Amino acid sequence: MDVVIQNVVASGTLGHRIDLISILKAFPGVKYNPKKFPGLIFKLKRPKTTILIFSTGKMICTGAKSEKQAQSAIRLTMRLLKEKGIVILSRPQIEILNVVATTDMGDRVDIEMAELSLSDVMYEPEQFPGLIYRMQEPKVVFLIFASGKLVCVGGKSEDLVHEAFEKMGKIFRAENLLVL
Repeated sequence: MDVVIQNVVASGTLGHRIDLISILKAFPGVKYNPKKFPGLIFKLKRPKTTILIFSTGKMICTGAKSEKQAQSAIRLTMRLLKEKGIVILSRPQIEILNVVATTDMGDRVDIEMAELSLSDVMYEPEQFPGLIYRMQEPKVVFLIFASGKLVCVGGKSEDLVHEAFEKMGKIFRAENLLVL
C-alpha cells in the first residue's frame, strides 16, 4: 500500500508576543488584513509552505509534505524574521497537529458492507460520497470511498498515520470489504 503524505500542519509557539506590523513593513510580500483575519500570512517558496503568524507569538505551518519539512519551515521563518530585525526572544516550541495522507487500496470498497462491519462510522451518500470512519487506536479519521481511495486525517505523526493505514488494510481483508 503506497501512502502519500499530502499535508502536515504544525504549530510553533514562541512564548512571547510578536509585532505583526514590523513584519509587514520588513516583508512586502506578506499579507495581513486584521479586519478579515487576525494572522499574518507568510509564504515560503522552499519548502513550499504557508506560515500563519499571530501577534500572540503562535504560528501555524501548512502545506508541508513531511514533519521535518514543517519544522524546518517554522525555523526558517524565524531566521528570516530575525535577519530583518524582528524581535524573536526564544526558539519556537514546535508541535505536529495533523498529518493528512492518502492511499489507493487497488480495489473497490464495498461501502455498504463497511458501514455494517465497522463501528464509529457515518455514511450518508446523499450528503457525502464517502464513509467516515473514526478509528479509535490509533486515533485518526478515515474517509473511505467506493473507488478504493482512502484519506486519513488527524494523525499526530507520519508513523502513526502509516500504522493506521496498515491496520485499515488488515480490517478490509478480515471483513472482506474489498471488491475485485
